[in-house]
Amino acid sequence: MAELNSEELQQLQKQYENRPMSVADWVGSILLLLIPITNIVLLFVWAFGGNAPLSKRNWARAHLLILAVVFGLYVAALIIRMSYFWYTFR
Repeated sequence: MAELNSEELQQLQKQYENRPMSVADWVGSILLLLIPITNIVLLFVWAFGGNAPLSKRNWARAHLLILAVVFGLYVAALIIRMSYFWYTFR
């Protein structure tokens, strides 16, 4: 088997990153996100690991951004609700 130089390896990496994902790839990815705790870990790996295709990487980053916004809104609502009960029942 012939050895590949670094330029050829980089070209193969780019081809792998830009390949389209099949429907089965997407279904498998979504099914993996149904597993608790693993879903957050996988999103970070896909978003920042550098080994996932570009479309999956962008999708994972968008998913993490949405989760962060929803979590922030949840924490803000919780703080507002706690302060309301604090001032009402003290």
